[in-house]
Amino acid sequence: MTDTVISSATRDVVIGFDRPFVVIGERINPTGRKILAAEMAAGDFARVREDALAQVAAGAHVLDVNAGVPMADEPAILAQVIRLVQSLTDAPLSIDSSVTAALASGLAVYQGKALVNSVTAEDEKLAEVLPLAAKYRAAVVGISNDESGISEDPDVRFACARKIVERAADYGIPAADVVIDPLVLPAGATNGSGAGTIRLIRRLREELKVNTTCGASNVSFGLPNRHPLNAAYLAMAIGAGMTSAILNPLHAEEMAAVRGADVVLGHDQNCALWVATYRDPDQDPRRQRDGRRRRRAENA
Repeated sequence: MTDTVISSATRDVVIGFDRPFVVIGERINPTGRKILAAEMAAGDFARVREDALAQVAAGAHVLDVNAGVPMADEPAILAQVIRLVQSLTDAPLSIDSSVTAALASGLAVYQGKALVNSVTAEDEKLAEVLPLAAKYRAAVVGISNDESGISEDPDVRFACARKIVERAADYGIPAADVVIDPLVLPAGATNGSGAGTIRLIRRLREELKVNTTCGASNVSFGLPNRHPLNAAYLAMAIGAGMTSAILNPLHAEEMAAVRGADVVLGHDQNCALWVATYRDPDQDPRRQRDGRRRRRAENA
């Protein structure tokens, strides 16, 4: 068994083989969201506040925080956003940036044990990010690509993952604190890529004994009717051993797939969460309010 513990100042979340699946909310990210990007650059974080609260209400256990606004001071904005989100919720955070200075800025103000998103198997990135994660005793997401790019061959991606785990150990970061992203390739672009990733997830669990995550919506990129496809992939990936994913918790189909997989695998004790979530929701005023909040946030 492998447990990856991440925390806020007051709450632990454990990503683990025999534990409920961990949902990492993806909404606090200006990539592809022009209005949010402009607001963050101007120091207006009202939409960030709404996204944070809506995702937690929808069932996110961890929130991914990204401040990659072009031509803006990403390290400063990321630190501001982390402080804000931590004042609103006790959910642990995934600090998400490709800029090492921004990761350093975010980790310096973070209260708890963060998840650093992310490091690749590129030598330069490993040398930059792993010492930073070690300094702040953070867990880290390892992306299964290197200087040659993203390989369609799952064996090559496995080798990248193994390199990240081995290099992390050199910095005193245990395998339990490395969460591997095997890279979900779009099913519509490469036939069989989904099945290859499912096999890779099993290998990562059985051979490297690491927890895993992914950008769940990647599998459906370019295809119509994406949410049922994302849900089908999530259920299969969880069955293969995936233990977390970065996704939009405001999408009901994906969340139902996650909760259903937890029920089938026995990770939802006595089906308590499933029953609490889906039994007579229309009769629960609190759930009605949460539903309205989620719809407003999703349409923003």
